[in-house]
Amino acid sequence: MDNFLKKGERIEDLGLKNLMIIQNPDYFCFGMDAVLLSWFVSRRTKGSPHIIDLGTGTGIIPLLLYGKTKPASITGLEIQEPLVEMARRSMALNGLSDQIKIIAGDIKAPGSEILPNTYDVVVSNPPYMRAQAGLKNNCETKTISRHEILCNIEDILIFSKRMLKDRGLLFLVHRPERLGDIISLMRLYKIEVKHLQFVYPSIKKEANLVLIEGRKSGKPGLKTDAPLIVYHEDGEYTQEIYDIYGMTKPE
Repeated sequence: MDNFLKKGERIEDLGLKNLMIIQNPDYFCFGMDAVLLSWFVSRRTKGSPHIIDLGTGTGIIPLLLYGKTKPASITGLEIQEPLVEMARRSMALNGLSDQIKIIAGDIKAPGSEILPNTYDVVVSNPPYMRAQAGLKNNCETKTISRHEILCNIEDILIFSKRMLKDRGLLFLVHRPERLGDIISLMRLYKIEVKHLQFVYPSIKKEANLVLIEGRKSGKPGLKTDAPLIVYHEDGEYTQEIYDIYGMTKPE
């Protein structure tokens, strides 16, 4: 197993069907938003879909979706070469290089391997912050992962409109303060918002994430799911979060 690792890297057990991922704290490690997005997607996809994850990073969402769904294929698209290489090693570590394909590319020009009207599901955990907003990290990889420098919401929607099959699904996780812009752009690109679920750190705090499902060429009609609360007031995870992570609540 150590042969898979480079300096500063570690192997993390995902607690799901013996799946593991290579992480490096010097880059952008995955967080709860990726776990919640994969759970949200797995509840709303049926059959054996062809899935593509945009900005896959180290490949966390493809791995989680492989463990939670029965996909016909999963592709991860990533522009940053160091993350592409790390993600490919994670797939090899799990023996999934044939089942999960990691492609180096830009969603604005994805190349010939990605064909229009091919995918049943597009998934993305995109950068949340506008390119000019907030403090930027000294690490370029982390800055690209957090800020809309190489990819923004409109880029994701242009890709989704072109690459999704008719009636295909787009899933996003984002910040609630960006929701108005996201819904407006989704309608512009003929992707109708069908479900929203807000995530609250605790019952007394404002939502800090929103899970979004849209359908290409879908009819108007939006439903909001029950809110997802992460922590009790005493700082312990709620039962739903334990269930999502597949963990047993401590006695």
